[in-house]
Amino acid sequence: MIIRPATIDDAEAIRSIYNVEVETSTVTFDLVPRSLDDQRRWIVDRSGAHAALVALDLEATVVGFASLSPYKDRAAYSTSVEDSVYVHRNHHGEGVGRLLLAELVDRATAHGFHAMFARIVAGHDASIGLHTSLGFDIVGHEREVGRKFGAWLDVVVMERLLK
Repeated sequence: MIIRPATIDDAEAIRSIYNVEVETSTVTFDLVPRSLDDQRRWIVDRSGAHAALVALDLEATVVGFASLSPYKDRAAYSTSVEDSVYVHRNHHGEGVGRLLLAELVDRATAHGFHAMFARIVAGHDASIGLHTSLGFDIVGHEREVGRKFGAWLDVVVMERLLK
C-alpha cells in the first residue's frame, strides 16, 4: 500500500468513494453528491498543512483517501485540525484507514498542530475504534445535530493532543 498526497488526477476516484457514502450512509452529513469540478476544487483547497492523501493498492488504484481541514475558522483555533478518512467499501478491514489516519497524525504533528479532532456519526464503531487505536479519546457527544434519511443523528467528538 502506498500513501501519497492527492492530485487532481485522483479527483474521480476520490469522488466515487465519497459519493457512495453521501448517497447511502450517514458517515458524512453531506446530502448532495460532489461533481467532478467540486472534487477538483476540494483537492486544490487541500495543500500544505491541510493536505489530502490517497491510499493506493498494488495495482495503483485509489482505495481510500483522507484529509486535514481547519477545525474552526477563528484564528485562535489555527493550531487545531479535523481529520476525515474514507475507504472504498471493497477494502474495509484491510488496514487502509489505519495507514491513512496514522499518516495524517504524522503530518499534523510535523506541521506543528497541537490538537487533532474527529467528528464521527454516533454508532460508527469502526471509525471510533480506528481513532481510539491511534490515541484519540472521546471528548464529547453532540445530540441530534444532523438530519439525514429522515433520522436525527448524533456526533461523537474525538481528540488527540499531538506532541
